[in-house]
Formats: sequence, C-alpha cells, structure tokens
Amino acid sequence: MKLVFAGTPEVAVPALDALIASGRHEVAAVVTRPDAPAGRGRRLVASPVAERAQEAGIEVLKPAKPRDEEFLARLREIGPDCCPVVAYGALLPRAALDVPARGWVNLHFSLLPAWRGAAPVQHAVMAGDEITGASTFLIEQGLDSGPVYGTVTEEVRPTDTSGDLLTRLAFAGSGLLVATMDGIEDGSLEAVPQPADGVTLAPKITVEDAQVDWAAPALRVDRVVRGCTPAPGAWTVFRGERLKIIQAALVPDRTDLAPGELSAAKNNVYVGSGSHAVELLWVQPQGKKPMRGADWARGVRIAPGERVGDGDVR
Repeated sequence: MKLVFAGTPEVAVPALDALIASGRHEVAAVVTRPDAPAGRGRRLVASPVAERAQEAGIEVLKPAKPRDEEFLARLREIGPDCCPVVAYGALLPRAALDVPARGWVNLHFSLLPAWRGAAPVQHAVMAGDEITGASTFLIEQGLDSGPVYGTVTEEVRPTDTSGDLLTRLAFAGSGLLVATMDGIEDGSLEAVPQPADGVTLAPKITVEDAQVDWAAPALRVDRVVRGCTPAPGAWTVFRGERLKIIQAALVPDRTDLAPGELSAAKNNVYVGSGSHAVELLWVQPQGKKPMRGADWARGVRIAPGERVGDGDVR
C-alpha cells in the first residue's frame, strides 16, 4: 500500500523504520509537527520523525494545523491508501480522515479500551498495572474510541519507569503496526469495535500531578516516581526549592519515619511515607545536575527531624 506516516517524537521512529524496512509498503510521505525550539539557545529543531524521514529521503509535511488547506491539498495529491499514526500530537479533522481509502490507523500504547488519551503508559505504571500493551485501531473523531485491528501485550516490570516501558512498547508496537498494514492490504484483518466496559482515561500528566504526596503509602510514592520518569519528573519541596526524584526504592523494614521525614546515613538517605520508608537513590536539586541521593544529603546536611514536602516552592 502507499502510506503517509504521521508521528513526531522519538517513540514513533521504530514504527517508521519498521514500515520502511517492510519492503511491502511504500512510505510516500511523513506528517509531523512543525520544528520546535529546543536546548539552551532555543533554536528550532526538527522532530525525531522528521529527521529520520529526511535521512531516508522521504517527503516531510509539517502543517501548523492538519486542517490547513495547503496540507490537505498535498495529502490528496499523494493519494495514500492508508495513514498509520504514532504519537503525532494533533487532532485530525474530518477533511484529513476522509482522504485515505482505508483510513488512518493509530498505534496506541495501551490495551484499549483501557487508558484512552495522551499518557497511557504513565497511567499504567502509576496505577500499578501488571500487564499493558499496544493496540492498532481505526481512528474516528472520538478519543481513541475506534475499532481495534490488533494488540500486543507487555509485562510491566516492578522497576519499570514509564520511559523503560514505552521504549519496549515502541519496538513491540512497530511489529504490530506492520502486521496491521499487511492485514488491511490483503483483507485478512477486520477492525472489531471496542467493548463498552473497561474504559479508562489517560490525560496528560501535569507537573502538579507529579508532586509526591508523602502521606500516601510507599507503594504509591514508588509508582508516581516511576510513572513520571522521565517526564514530567516526580518532585517534592525541600527548603523552599523543588527537588526532583529520579529514582527511589522501597524499604519495607523501616517504619520509624513520619511522612516526609528525612534520615541520612553514610551511603543512604530515607524518607518516611504513609506506610514505610522510601530510599532516594537519585535526585536532582533545583538548578543542578542529577546526583546520588546520599551525595545530595551530605551536601545539604539534613537536620534531625527535617522533612521534604513542607511548604511551597519559593
């Protein structure tokens, strides 16, 4: 089939690579978000998908909005049979959805109808799901509600961050997307409507959502830290400044610390929670580079009974 691939971040690159390498389908063009400012100089940088497409000699379309008439005219001119989508980052209007004869097919990183929305992997980790996966579905104008072509499952490991899990799903999902394109082309796949039961939503995780509640059980604290890593990053307040928590570990045998209370040893630093302690393995103080938790604790010289989480960021 002739394809136009839509995607933007690094997580979409494995799927683009898999479609290019399939040998069965022609990726005629790529649709991605416009160049965005990045780095300290805030210079405009092309998306990872745009960079990969340019390396492969594929035409790149960067509409400010996918309803722009110039983009729609070019899409009609290309005349794709199907448009696979992975984390494109913009809503597709009906005028765009109507162009390919076989529709737009999204690779979504959950087992639909669970975790519809922008942050399915983060929510799966934060909810403590033991199994998640990826789904391919035909895009409708509802939120991730279209009929499903196929799924692949993936175990959520006890130490997975959302970044770890998303990386594995990106590669597993790339194979699923190619198989879906194959099945659509030869008529062996038929999309099945999603069940009405089991719908959960996965809205974008905000910075406010990533603030650690030390009164919560340690297991909840651990899930928030892992689910918000690498973005937006779990954090707490220490001496009026934001302290990012990059990696933590449960310490079930230590229950002597009050929620938020700190305790530093030579090679460890612990925080109390609503159940038992959590060890801070890696942290990032405001305006500084990531460092081991014990090194941070030695540098700030924690006072007896001092806490994290108290007060607001100055």
